[in-house]
Amino acid sequence: MSEQAGDAVPAAQRSSWTSFLKSIASFSGDLSSMTAPPFILSPVSLTEFPAYWCERPELFSAIADQKTDEDRVLAVLKWFISTLKGQYTSRNESMGSEKKPLNPVLGELFYGVWPDRNGRGETKLLVEQVSHHPPITAYVIENESKGVKLVGHNAQKTSFSGGSIIVKQIGHAILNVKTPSGVTEEYLITLPRLRIDGLWYGSPYIELAETSYIVSQKYVCTIEYKGKGYFSGKSHSFKATLTPAPGASGKDHVVEGLWHTTSKYSSGPRSGKDFHDVNGPKEEVKAVGGESSGEMGDFETRKLWSLVAKGIREGDFETASKEKSKIENEQRQRRRDEAAAGTTWQLKHFTHIESDPIYQRLSPLAKITPPTEDYYVFQDNWPPVSQ
Repeated sequence: MSEQAGDAVPAAQRSSWTSFLKSIASFSGDLSSMTAPPFILSPVSLTEFPAYWCERPELFSAIADQKTDEDRVLAVLKWFISTLKGQYTSRNESMGSEKKPLNPVLGELFYGVWPDRNGRGETKLLVEQVSHHPPITAYVIENESKGVKLVGHNAQKTSFSGGSIIVKQIGHAILNVKTPSGVTEEYLITLPRLRIDGLWYGSPYIELAETSYIVSQKYVCTIEYKGKGYFSGKSHSFKATLTPAPGASGKDHVVEGLWHTTSKYSSGPRSGKDFHDVNGPKEEVKAVGGESSGEMGDFETRKLWSLVAKGIREGDFETASKEKSKIENEQRQRRRDEAAAGTTWQLKHFTHIESDPIYQRLSPLAKITPPTEDYYVFQDNWPPVSQ
């Protein structure tokens, strides 16, 4: 990270950036509702972010190949850690600093696929923006031939504290894995808290904070995230402690390292061995049209935001801002029309339930709070996507 003032801020935009920081510092509500200066915007909507869960689809599909409970939960942990770099640091590398994703509109969609390679099977992705206030994104990733399926949802509550933006990630994911014996195992995955630092230098970057969990009936994995100045003294540090769930038998493991590069087993029967390395190549998702014609529909994210994204990428922030406002105004009018007609937006792929029974069953094993969470159930209605 550069610490030159305004390093990621165009010279012509520095006064706008300073004004934005002052407005953040004095804002008392959820920062996600604020309008950011166009130059700090990403050309990508949050609807595409669930694709980061599977930048290494070979690790996702390999979970089902493991023969024991212990090997499976370690494979789940390795896959999960491999998803963090794409989700939280890659934009720093490609865009010079962290950018604010475009806020999705209600009903926004994204369909993608990672083709079969080396016999691992095809992996599919479906994302739907299921709420706008608050913004909630639901997603499903499935490798049907391997019997691995992830369904989850994510929302954010954003605040300002101590010179940093704090993002509390709300939601969770359920990973279903069909074992070699034909039994389906369930894993509850919770989300870390984010801290966006470097604002005053004009070079925002994300640090993960606090704790997240991976929980099954057999194992509990507690993942602690620390930044510079804590137990490893380095940014993007983590420590994952894996123990048998209450009443279950198994071996303890501890993994430590940097989630954006490499880590090792630091304790347990594999102590000293390498655990993960995400420095190698990754696979970008292939966006596919969800219409029966093979084309992208008006609510598919890359079509919806195409002119905004073009403006941002070309530095034409006036056009980006104008096109973004047009989309937002159309959405406001749509909500007014629905209110006048006494109707509500109908979700296409998910159904909301107030309490997730899998979360309720597994979260007590790790003493996770809150004790209950809502959920978005996927309707198994994959579109006839064209590849």
